[in-house]
Amino acid sequence: MSGRLNGKVALITGAGSGFGEGIARHFAAERAKVAVVDLNLGAAEEVAETVGGVAIEADVSDADQARSMIDQTVDAFGGIDILVNNAGYTYANKPMLEVTDEEFDRVFAVNVKAVFLACRYAAPRIAKRGGGSIINTASTAALRPRPGLTWYNASKGAVVTATKSMALEFAEWKIRVNALCPVLGKTGLTSTFLGDDSPERLAQFMATIPLGRMSTPDDVANAALYLASDEGSFLTGVALEIDGGRCI
Repeated sequence: MSGRLNGKVALITGAGSGFGEGIARHFAAERAKVAVVDLNLGAAEEVAETVGGVAIEADVSDADQARSMIDQTVDAFGGIDILVNNAGYTYANKPMLEVTDEEFDRVFAVNVKAVFLACRYAAPRIAKRGGGSIINTASTAALRPRPGLTWYNASKGAVVTATKSMALEFAEWKIRVNALCPVLGKTGLTSTFLGDDSPERLAQFMATIPLGRMSTPDDVANAALYLASDEGSFLTGVALEIDGGRCI
């Protein structure tokens, strides 16, 4: 049996569906113990059942709940080695002058503050295990921003910058910190990102990806697995583009 993460404990946020679910499944297949965190407890429980992990309900932007998800993971498995900050939020594609205060605040709460909170509570625990890996899900939007999602782009840009800075701060603890920058995948948020998911709009977007397709949970999960495993042991501060060439 394969076991690139054998015995490692991984907490993955936003793991009830999409990229997070894909990461949870791949990590479990490589024999990691997985804490499946999601705002939707039912979705978390379904994934946790399939991967043999534990389900945790949490609003990752809330400090008490962020602390609790780390504590619950440590209580269940005895520690934590890998943190994947995957939960994310966006608003419907529209001019920035139409973005509401509530939409702006929620984007930065889930996409940025949640990374701050999870790392604040998890990093000392990871350090106690002799080091490990933190992976933050950013986006190609951080590297090749386009109109219509200005504040989402900005939030993901903050994630990339924070990732690089944390990589320097946590190096002494032997904690590697990297970011994933996937291009749009076919998920429930596709129409939100694009403004609509008509065949014409999808074709227009696909034309911007040299390899001619969107990302998949498997694409993102394979990249996360590499960064979390010993194979990526000399990579830190990297913003890995998983984009079929879109950022070139």
